Amino acid sequence: MRIWAAIAYEGTAYRGFQRLAPSHEPTIQGVLETALHRLTGAPVRVRGAGRTDAGVHALGQVIAFDSSWRHSLEDLQRALNALLPLDIAVWALGEAPPDFHPRREAQARVYRYLIYNGPWRDPFGRRLAWHVPRPLDVEAMRRAAALWVGRHDFGAFGRPPKGHNTVREVRRTAITADGEWVAFEIEADAFLYHMVRIMAAMLVAIGRGEQPPEVVAAYLGRPEAYPAHAPAPPYGLYFVGARYDRISIPSPPQFLSDSLRVLKDR
Repeated sequence: MRIWAAIAYEGTAYRGFQRLAPSHEPTIQGVLETALHRLTGAPVRVRGAGRTDAGVHALGQVIAFDSSWRHSLEDLQRALNALLPLDIAVWALGEAPPDFHPRREAQARVYRYLIYNGPWRDPFGRRLAWHVPRPLDVEAMRRAAALWVGRHDFGAFGRPPKGHNTVREVRRTAITADGEWVAFEIEADAFLYHMVRIMAAMLVAIGRGEQPPEVVAAYLGRPEAYPAHAPAPPYGLYFVGARYDRISIPSPPQFLSDSLRVLKDR
């Protein structure tokens, strides 16, 4: 049967999600396939909803694979988590339609970029957020991010897969500030390579007062002007989740939010 699973991972130790070649390891896909091979005794191909880059994290990456597992799905989830390293966790799992494909069928994807806006670096969060010490104008950042909503040519903000165009539809953007933490969240039908990281870097430049919010509209009108900005570091980026018509994925557990809240309140 085909099985879907929702996983979280801290991507620091990995060279991205997708397995490309033995010399490219370790990858999230490679580690998952090795664990499933050990469990089932047969090679297993894992497909993912998003091909996150090296150092990028995930709260709700969606994967799918075929297996002849003969026990309960609860047992499979427990066994898989027992084999996986501590920086990868399977937090939901279920049976999928036999032709389900997590990348091709995704109706929308959600990414979040996390910024630590304290004056001094955070030694505990250095792999989980981009440290930006200068104060940020969050309202200016919100005005800028709102300009991305809609169907536009985002060619200035990222590169497409080979043979694809650069038109995407952004469904929503949100910027939240909680003390010294600032999060940029964006939902779209699909994303270009480095698109969210370039957007995050531009938002920081706007928040610092180095560029006006209207620069977003200017680059939307010039899709050939790639890159609109050098991308932000990968370690602040999180793949939050994907939405589907044929399967229902629960909301990710609040792993990161709860951890940061505990640290902040002490």
